[in-house]
Amino acid sequence: MSRTRPRFSLVSAAYNVSAYLPEFIASIENQDGGLDDVEVIMVDDGSTDSTHALLEAWAARNPAVRVVTQANAGQGPARNHGMAEATGEWVTFPDPDDVLTAGYLSAIRSFLDERDAGHRIDMVATRRVMWEEATGVIKDGHPLRFMFNGDRVVDLGQNPERFHGASNTSFFLLDRLREAGVQFDPRVRPNFEDGHFNAHYLLHHEPPVVAFVSSAVYHYRQRANNTSTLQTAKRDVRRYTDVLEHGYLEVARHAKATHGFVPGWLTSFLVYELGWYFFEPDSTKPTPATEDPAISERFHDLFQQVLATFDVDRAMLFASPSIGTGARRVLHHAYSGWHQPYVQYGQLDQEEQTVRASYHYAGERPAEEWLVDGQPWTPLHAKDRVYEYAGRVLMRERIAWLPSDCTTRLLLDGEPVEIKYEDVAEPVAYAPPGQVRWRLNPASGRLQEELPPGVIPKRPRSRRGRLAQLRAPRATKYAGAWVFVDRVHDALDSAEILFRHVRDHHPDINAWFVLEKGGAEWARFKAEGHGDRLVAYGSFDWMLLMANAAHLLSSHADAAVVEPQAVLEFTDPKWRFHFLQHGVIKDDLSAWLNPKELDTFVTSTRAEYESIVGDDTPYRYTDRETILSGLPRFDRLLKAGERFPADRRDLLLVAPTWRDSLTPPAAIGSQRREITPELLGSEFLRQWLGFLTDERVARACAEQGLTLGFLPHPNLQPALPLLDLPAHVTPLSYHGQDVQELFARARMMVTDFSSTAFNAAYLDRPVVYFQFDAEAVQSGAHVGRAGYFEYERDGFGPVVEDVTGAVAAVEGIAAAGFEPAPVYLERNRETFVLRDGRCCERVTAAIERLNTPWEQQVHN
Repeated sequence: MSRTRPRFSLVSAAYNVSAYLPEFIASIENQDGGLDDVEVIMVDDGSTDSTHALLEAWAARNPAVRVVTQANAGQGPARNHGMAEATGEWVTFPDPDDVLTAGYLSAIRSFLDERDAGHRIDMVATRRVMWEEATGVIKDGHPLRFMFNGDRVVDLGQNPERFHGASNTSFFLLDRLREAGVQFDPRVRPNFEDGHFNAHYLLHHEPPVVAFVSSAVYHYRQRANNTSTLQTAKRDVRRYTDVLEHGYLEVARHAKATHGFVPGWLTSFLVYELGWYFFEPDSTKPTPATEDPAISERFHDLFQQVLATFDVDRAMLFASPSIGTGARRVLHHAYSGWHQPYVQYGQLDQEEQTVRASYHYAGERPAEEWLVDGQPWTPLHAKDRVYEYAGRVLMRERIAWLPSDCTTRLLLDGEPVEIKYEDVAEPVAYAPPGQVRWRLNPASGRLQEELPPGVIPKRPRSRRGRLAQLRAPRATKYAGAWVFVDRVHDALDSAEILFRHVRDHHPDINAWFVLEKGGAEWARFKAEGHGDRLVAYGSFDWMLLMANAAHLLSSHADAAVVEPQAVLEFTDPKWRFHFLQHGVIKDDLSAWLNPKELDTFVTSTRAEYESIVGDDTPYRYTDRETILSGLPRFDRLLKAGERFPADRRDLLLVAPTWRDSLTPPAAIGSQRREITPELLGSEFLRQWLGFLTDERVARACAEQGLTLGFLPHPNLQPALPLLDLPAHVTPLSYHGQDVQELFARARMMVTDFSSTAFNAAYLDRPVVYFQFDAEAVQSGAHVGRAGYFEYERDGFGPVVEDVTGAVAAVEGIAAAGFEPAPVYLERNRETFVLRDGRCCERVTAAIERLNTPWEQQVHN
């Protein structure tokens, strides 16, 4: 059939994407079916790089391409501009930093051609897969991937669980868009602009009919430098105000005004979108709504208005199973008084004969009465953990440890509640095709009825037939082992210090140390007489060791240590994990630590301890797991300090911490990080180099006979060789260096937000906090968010914000003979109540107590 207009119009808004355009252009030009029925409209949205030149060159060689330009106005207005220029039957809006697979357009052509002419299709949805730019890996891991199960047409009126909100992977009938007057609303930013557009379009086709074409695959780029719109949206204040008001609330009210109700597919879409606000507590990163009470208040007011537009209970029945249980609880109950109608029994400690029980509640905690063997009982350990979202506590979890060898009951507000032994998801009213497939018992082909609705189990782990080798007689020497590891490629932290203590004072303990083979640390260990107890990380002996270990003790809780894939592939770990820590926690790291199973959680100060175990804190750990003992490495630090009286201290130590925004994640199975180009040109380095190169600092060091040493955080160490440091600055490294000796040698320390300041304070060394980027760090440029520690109130030295202030502080401390001011000496004393050289002893005793039944612990 001849066509007088293109079948497809590809409208793409481009702004400063010259780095990505060549791949995007190639993906369009390499389409299997050619571009005879395609027009490409590229809208240059006021780019300031070479984007426009690249687009003009493309248009000059390809007649299917047209370039239009406009002053920078944003993606929505640029798309609207391109849509006004389009002439095709179907229009779509691919992003210029993404890639279309070669068969993308031909798959849609074929699908449309094969449908009966009378079968209505209002929109075509294609399958988006994630493309990790840093690794080049393509992952079909989108939370809504289950909607693409073959190529099929779906009536959303009959399938309210279905929706599609991405305009870059949607095809719309251009004439209907124009008839309905649907355009992208520039007020809906930084997210949901696509969803708002799609929803308004589909509301003009109630009930809408959508073709889900899984054979048309779109590669969505996840940028390595975290600069894409989606990846930076969380820090944008509009996400907590404009998106709710002009996006979710507006489209829901429009649906009610035009149809009298919010259709089921739209409520499913809205619930899915709203659930992302509660994907994790705010402790991962601060947001504008956590920092500004007015924004927080506005957010929660708008959120409740959105929820009031539809029946939340019914909507949740059709909500995507990808919405976690925690988010479901919040959406259901956060804005009203509620408590979970059952208590969850979870972690069981067979040696202690105790069990962890918990329930969630919103508002006031219900009156609670535990009964053990029919008698009122006070839990062995208990706390209330808070879930804070957008600046407000919306939910709490009551946690209690109880005897597991007795009959237990719980009464809430005087009424007995049911006990459940597995975390049951909220029920759903439909089963996605992928879920049904995963619930099939491979042996019988029948559904496994014990799985509750909405729960998608993990696939069984492959053993590859080697589990028997891990239980071989050769492994008997590792039976009941205590395995110590710091970083897999480094040592001389709390794990090594405790390992040495155990070998010296507890020869009955089967102690082993794990380290990456080769290098200075490996050679040092062997030279110091511990080679017979050294096991190479990643070796077969290491797998044997880990398969038979009773305890894993580490100063780090990274995946490479606590979840080594090479071991988990073959065996389920039996070890208890003891987090020895490599610093004092002062920020809120709960979102990072809470998923980890810690049997011992070492803390060093009373304030740190209370921030973990106290009521209304975000950590899930109680005083059962958490101990106030001091870091094992503090014992060695204390001895090192004694070796360096004032007349032997010859170092001005400069030790800044890293920035999450300037370092990529560690490689899988490793604790090493690479350096990004952004670091070398960053304000971070400019400020620190400004201090290090200041003539007044150099002069003060020369007059006092001090070495100016620069010790950046281990995550920044790869940058050291790339820096043009002046001759009077000595680069220092954590690798192959006795760092504790550096602190002992220091006359003073200059840092920013690093917890290493606790080391200096432990030895009563003066500290200066140089915090030129305090606002950025507190706004999410680093991991976690501010915790209990306030630098002005709790810090161990003056806080300054610029190079001039930092230099002046150093000169002032030098003039005072490098002695901390009395106010800071008093803080040191109040902070460290355990400076007695017995930290290792306390940690060892706490671990040995773990296998003691609860009754004996109580009586002792």
